[in-house]
Amino acid sequence: MALRTAFTRSLSIRHPIASAPMGGSAGGLLAAAVSNGGGLGLVGAGFGAAEWLDRELSLVSARTAQPWGVGVLTWGIDHDVIAHALRYRPAAVFLSFADPAPYAEQVRAGGAKLILQVTDLDEARQAVDVGADVIVAQGSDAGGHSGRFAVGTMSFVPAVVDLAAPTPVLAAGGIADGRGVAAALALGAAGALIGTRFQATPEALVSPQLHKALLDAHGSDTERNRILDVARGSKWPAKYPARTLSNAFLDTWRGREDELRDDAAARRAYREALARDDLDAVPIWAGQALDLITSLEPAEELVGTIAAAAEAALARAIS
Repeated sequence: MALRTAFTRSLSIRHPIASAPMGGSAGGLLAAAVSNGGGLGLVGAGFGAAEWLDRELSLVSARTAQPWGVGVLTWGIDHDVIAHALRYRPAAVFLSFADPAPYAEQVRAGGAKLILQVTDLDEARQAVDVGADVIVAQGSDAGGHSGRFAVGTMSFVPAVVDLAAPTPVLAAGGIADGRGVAAALALGAAGALIGTRFQATPEALVSPQLHKALLDAHGSDTERNRILDVARGSKWPAKYPARTLSNAFLDTWRGREDELRDDAAARRAYREALARDDLDAVPIWAGQALDLITSLEPAEELVGTIAAAAEAALARAIS
């Protein structure tokens, strides 16, 4: 059976699967591969640096004729960033982690679908109010940044589905295979947004040592923290902690954020460790589904594999 949903129909794609717009690792090659595989590939543009946008959006535009999108951090951009991205004619623009209202009409006027990620029910209501075409319900299982009071994906997704109906909802957080996609559909979602699984692909902008760290790790090796943002002087809003792999730096400073914030020498040493790509310091964004990720697989093939496994899981559930 084909998994046709409100999401696949809205974006004219084959499979109810999107790759997360992971800043720093979801570039044009990854987005193109996911889209060519029948999902929706999303470039993670972060703050939308013009040179980075031009390079990565040129790549995805050149390598796929299928729908693709671009994601930005709403709290760190302005209208010029959206305008720049829209010049490349993405099928969708993905906004997350701040009030999307200032940019909603600009995205729609540019001919792109508006995808809004939410981390709590207040954000979900806001997404409905501004007319999101698709809402991504991100649970606390997710790698990278998520809401301070976020709950697990299994609990959060159906609550957002009920609140947002008939707007299609994607489940995000802790999904890495077809069983996770099937579970998302059973919860009422129209598909799944998958991050860490697509980070473990050759197309991701990830170094070999980071790939190895992901493959060697377990879900229990992750933790949500603000420490690494504090250490690197990040301007990420405090309401959004991040799930990363645990490391030696976290072991040293866990529970001592305020002390770290006031320790200039410790923060300088941390930045020096980042410059050396020291894995005892580098943030390795990763979700709780790491135990399901055991190999690097080409992203285009991975989309089909996950979709087929989702179909099989649903067929088993009703047999």
